[in-house]
Amino acid sequence: MSQKLKVIVHGAAGRMGQRITAVTHADPGTFVFGAVDSPACPRLGQDAGEIAGVGKLGVAISSDFPAEKGDVVIDFSMPEAVPEVARRCAERGIALVCATTGLHPEHKAALDEAAKKIPMLWSPSMSMAVNLTMKLVREAARALKGLSSGVDVEILERHHRFKEDAPSGTALKFGEIVAEEMGQTEHIHGRSGRPGARPRNEIGYHAIRTGDNVGEHTIVFGMMGETIDLTVKGHSRDSYAYGAVAAAKFLAGKPAGRYSMNDVLGF
Repeated sequence: MSQKLKVIVHGAAGRMGQRITAVTHADPGTFVFGAVDSPACPRLGQDAGEIAGVGKLGVAISSDFPAEKGDVVIDFSMPEAVPEVARRCAERGIALVCATTGLHPEHKAALDEAAKKIPMLWSPSMSMAVNLTMKLVREAARALKGLSSGVDVEILERHHRFKEDAPSGTALKFGEIVAEEMGQTEHIHGRSGRPGARPRNEIGYHAIRTGDNVGEHTIVFGMMGETIDLTVKGHSRDSYAYGAVAAAKFLAGKPAGRYSMNDVLGF
C-alpha cells in the first residue's frame, strides 16, 4: 500500500478549513499532518479534528507549519496571508494548493514566484462542476462569437452573507473566459438609473448575498429570439473540499510549475 499524502491545512479553523480537514481525514490516500491558522486565531492549541467534527486526530491547530516537512499545503484563508504561505512552501519544498479567492496582483505574483520552486495550483474555484462549466462556457462563447444578431452576456452569482468579495472570483473568471473568446472590453458590475441601451462590448455581473448559499453561478448568453443559461450550483462546501483534496493528490510528485484544475480534470 502506498504511503498516505501528508496534508497541511492552512486556515484550519475556518469554515472551509474544517471541511478540508474532514475530507482529508476521510480520504484513504491522505491524512491531516498539520493544521495552521493565524496567530490571532482563538482556537490555537485545539484539536483540528474535534473542531471539524470528526473526532480527535492528535493534530493541534498551530500558528506555524509542523517541524517535519509535509507533502502539500491546502490553503483556504485570507488574501493577505497568501504571500507568506507561498514563501514558506517554496522555502521548504512543499507543494501548494491555494484555494483563497479575492487575490490582488501582489498576491498572485507571490504565487507565480513560488511556482518557480514548487508545484503550485491556484483556482478561483476548487469545484469540479464549476471547472467543467468553465469549459462549457468557453465552447459556447467560441461558437456564438460573431453571431450577426449579437450576443449579450450576463453573469449572475449567489453566495452566503459572509462572503467578503464581490463579484466572486469564479464569476470574474467566467467573464475572463467569455471576453477571451468574444472580445468584450467592458465589465459592468450591476446597473442603476438610466444607463441607456446595452452596448455590445460589455459583460454584466450581478452579485447576490443571501443566507448560507455556498455558491451558484449562471452565465446567460442572450440572443434575439432565444437564450442559453449555463448554471452550476454548489449544495455544500464539500464540493470545494473534495476538489482541493483531488488537486493535492494530483500535485504529489509533480515538478515545479503552475497548475490549474484543468490539469486535474485532464482538459
